[in-house]
Amino acid sequence: MADLRDFVAELLERQGAAVETLEPDGLEVIAPEEVRAAFGWPELVRLGFGAELPVAAQRIGVEGDWLERFGTLIAARGQHAERQIALDHAPPAGDPERLLEHALELPNAVWRFQGQQPAWTRCLLIAFRATAVSDEKRENVLWLGFNIATGAALGPVLPRLRAILGGDRPWQAPDAAVREAAGPGWNAASLEARVRPALDAAVRAELAPFLRSMQRRLARDHTRLHGYHDDLRRQSLGRLAGLEGIEGAKAGADRERERQRIAAIEREYRAKLDDLRHNYALRVGVEWIQTLEVFVPTQRLEVLIRRRKGERLIHLDWHPLARLAEPPLCDWGPGLGPTRLVCDERLHLTHPSGQDPCPGCAKSFCRACHPAACPRCGKPVAP
Repeated sequence: MADLRDFVAELLERQGAAVETLEPDGLEVIAPEEVRAAFGWPELVRLGFGAELPVAAQRIGVEGDWLERFGTLIAARGQHAERQIALDHAPPAGDPERLLEHALELPNAVWRFQGQQPAWTRCLLIAFRATAVSDEKRENVLWLGFNIATGAALGPVLPRLRAILGGDRPWQAPDAAVREAAGPGWNAASLEARVRPALDAAVRAELAPFLRSMQRRLARDHTRLHGYHDDLRRQSLGRLAGLEGIEGAKAGADRERERQRIAAIEREYRAKLDDLRHNYALRVGVEWIQTLEVFVPTQRLEVLIRRRKGERLIHLDWHPLARLAEPPLCDWGPGLGPTRLVCDERLHLTHPSGQDPCPGCAKSFCRACHPAACPRCGKPVAP
């Protein structure tokens, strides 16, 4: 629990508390008024974080609501930051054409490498908390990354860039010259257009194992429930069949009793199904946590794309820090992976599904050109 102790010590010091380390795994805190009000502590308090506590210490752990209570001290601070990462020398990509063969795949077009030059870019790293609640609960933190200059998702560059950020490099605010070279950020509409499809794909991929596990449990419980009530119903139907053709008041009363029993079994089965639906109803919430803008040096590759008689020049960055190229720009879709299809109308680069046939008229069309409906039959595009 040393990491938790160090986190709490740093947080309380930033709030103006005087903090001293105690053994074993403890802190002695002289708390200012704001901290005392938030936690209900006296002015002098001892905190313990391990299995063995210091004398007269309160136990602090990840269980309970301690992390949420510490989060109230942070509030909105730390949710947006800017950082510059510099290299003494940003080497050029050694073999750009070979690099592009792995980073860019165009099944219906061709590309030509035009050149490369050093550049600064602004990378946007955004963290979201995704929570899924059904009969069980799952919570994950998802990171999305974008290169604002090229418009591309960072893809495999993102985890390497985050690992570098988590290293021991000193924090450096972006210089004015670097900020100008990297260019402006996105406006709200551009940000939403890029983030929404990528976030939707990331949440679906992250929750897929949880959903499969939930569906297996649901199928198991439904099979058990159906088997139990089906056996009861069959027994009653068998007894009712045995009473057919028998005359007399007692036989009539027995038949009526079995019919009522069958109706009761069916009502109970429907009620249990409703309980099962309620128990396994899935609720998914996504909450923004943090945004980090990182200014990094890159080698900017110029690529000319040709589709029939049309041409389009795009840029794709190779990141010396990660020693990887980012995926190509994607005008429609999550933007992950190297494969793009090029449309005929405006030479949009889309995810392959962005040019699927229309389910109404079977004519292929570009979802970037026509995001709302098929241009031929007018059938709305599925969300």
